[in-house]
Amino acid sequence: MFSAIARIFRTPDLRRKIGFTLAIIAIYRFGAHVPAPFVNFPNVQDCISATSGTDGLLSLVNLFSGGALLQLSIFALGVMPYITATIITQLLRVVIPHFETLYKEGQAGQAKLTQYTRYLTIALALLQSTTLVTVARTGQLFGTTGVASCNQLLVNDAWWAQLLMIITMTAGTGLIMWFAELVTERGIGNGMSLLIFTSIAATFPAAMGAILAARGVEIFLLVLAVGIVVVALVVYVEQSQRRIPVQYAKRMVGRRTYGGTNTYIPIKVNTAGVVPVIFASSLLYIPALVAQFNTPQDSAPPAWVQWISQYLTTGDHPLYMALYFLLIIGFTYFYVAITFNPVEVADNMKKYGGFIPGIRAGRPTAEYLDYVLTRITLPGSVYLGLIALIPLIALATVGANQNFPFGGASILIIVGVGLETVKQIDAQLQQRHYEGLLR
Repeated sequence: MFSAIARIFRTPDLRRKIGFTLAIIAIYRFGAHVPAPFVNFPNVQDCISATSGTDGLLSLVNLFSGGALLQLSIFALGVMPYITATIITQLLRVVIPHFETLYKEGQAGQAKLTQYTRYLTIALALLQSTTLVTVARTGQLFGTTGVASCNQLLVNDAWWAQLLMIITMTAGTGLIMWFAELVTERGIGNGMSLLIFTSIAATFPAAMGAILAARGVEIFLLVLAVGIVVVALVVYVEQSQRRIPVQYAKRMVGRRTYGGTNTYIPIKVNTAGVVPVIFASSLLYIPALVAQFNTPQDSAPPAWVQWISQYLTTGDHPLYMALYFLLIIGFTYFYVAITFNPVEVADNMKKYGGFIPGIRAGRPTAEYLDYVLTRITLPGSVYLGLIALIPLIALATVGANQNFPFGGASILIIVGVGLETVKQIDAQLQQRHYEGLLR
């Protein structure tokens, strides 16, 4: 293992790529702690130390920004606008035929889709920064805390000051997007995924420290042991796949013979990734958001607002957990149905002379692929739901917050990005030394 790491740093090209990636990550983390203009930084720090943060979708956004959201920094929005824009672009491929046509055009069409994603990212960043500045100005960013400084997060709430903050945060999102593309081109791994990985990993020490301070050494060691087991199980499931064998018939083109090879279609158990967890969190945040805007300041809230506040605001209630679990299962099937088209895969196989042994080409192949995909999505969706419930269970048992590092979107992204980055390093080592990272 140590000799493999030494080979990495003895390879000039690979050493340069890793150094460039680490430099971009350092700049990104530095920007996450630089406050935006007209932010009352001492008051913001007092509110962060006096509260456990926020819940729901804002908690997820704060997680993906590495804590920069609640600090109102220049990188407060983090990578969330780009993630949202990417998901929207994928969903629009089903609705808008032009997007699907661009996707099938190859590299040129996908470059055009990437450009649309960039434009949409800036638009979403403008909208989200406006919302964030408005919430900070009204003193509702940290909810009802009882701390007077939480109502004075800005030193100047004039319209031009708010406009400058919005422009700064939007520009910060554009800069993050540029950083990610630079890492993808000149560094190692996928740039946006690595920035997300960095943001989540940055919150890991604080989350574990809070458990240690609140529950003691015994609970801390127990949580750490459970976390190691969870990581091992997530690695096992993320690497699991159903391989459907495919054979290609031999065909003569001139004097040359093509085809006659055996391959397979890999269908992962967790085909949907972390997207269903994000969808479910976003949808469950809507009732709490509606209730927040319908709560009167000087009188008792309505009965329906009290019901939402009791059952659908915090994640430690069984009803919230049940809805969260069912939504994740539903969104997993929905997203897999959008991203994997059995009819298209069957048509491509038929076009190039491929077939599944024992299955006729064309419609029977599409039906078989749909049958396999439906059956393998069930354990994948249950797995996603159970992983997403770990932070909520930790919230109810050991007093952790919803950004508990050993569960939910955190562990899925950390393991997924870590595995993909190691694979890329291993592939580049094999190209240069004929020996990978691990023997």
